[in-house]
Amino acid sequence: MQLAVLCAVCLLPGSLALPLPPEAGGMSEPQWEQVQSYLKIFYPYDSKTRDANSLRAKLKEMQKFFHLPITGILNSDIIKIIQKPRCGVPDVAEYSLFPNRPKWTSKVVTYRIITYTRDLPRFKVNQLVEKAFAMWSKEIPLQFKKIKTGIADIMIGFARGAHGDGSPFDGPGNILAHAFSPAPRLGGDAHFDEDERWTDGTSIGINFLFAVTHELGHSLGLGHSPDPKAVMYPTYEDRDAKDFKLSQDDIEGIQDLYGKRRD
Repeated sequence: MQLAVLCAVCLLPGSLALPLPPEAGGMSEPQWEQVQSYLKIFYPYDSKTRDANSLRAKLKEMQKFFHLPITGILNSDIIKIIQKPRCGVPDVAEYSLFPNRPKWTSKVVTYRIITYTRDLPRFKVNQLVEKAFAMWSKEIPLQFKKIKTGIADIMIGFARGAHGDGSPFDGPGNILAHAFSPAPRLGGDAHFDEDERWTDGTSIGINFLFAVTHELGHSLGLGHSPDPKAVMYPTYEDRDAKDFKLSQDDIEGIQDLYGKRRD
């Protein structure tokens, strides 16, 4: 009889669920699981750090990056941030794709658009990519040359789900795009999630110019900026397209890598 009662209790849903840790801040279990996944992707553990496996330490790191009160405890401000669409590149400076300040050594960097989105005409995608490159080249002594065939330094394309680089897209929302720092093969390449609705700013959707300018910053060697006004800020913000330009933080970052343009 006692064994039967015990078995019945064990089968009750949630009866043996472990309480959430203090770092959860009283949030729900789905929210806590969501933030753990977010931290794993965008604030990966550094084995050299003493408390590398501490979620509290990772929460503090995220709070510091986004200029939030550093408590190490989950709150509604963090929930709002993780629910925003964003770039798929991690925020931490120790990210493995950006060791030793990689940059292009050639003064002429080639690029090629290998796949297009169905949301925009090809000529419009070409125009916006060219405009994004022009924003960066205005500040540094690099020239960008488009090629139509062969392997370019920076390969640009749209894809869905798994697309051969080990970083699959996740469907509409959340991760919009990602890019790799200067290097052979995948290095410099920029990929955009075709499951998003892409726009040139004349309709509802993700403004492709904003996204491609950001990703090309990664393609040139920049990491994420904690400055909300910067193009290299990790989350997507819908801005006024007429006023869209590199911030002083973006300019100082890219010139720190390549120097100033001298016409």
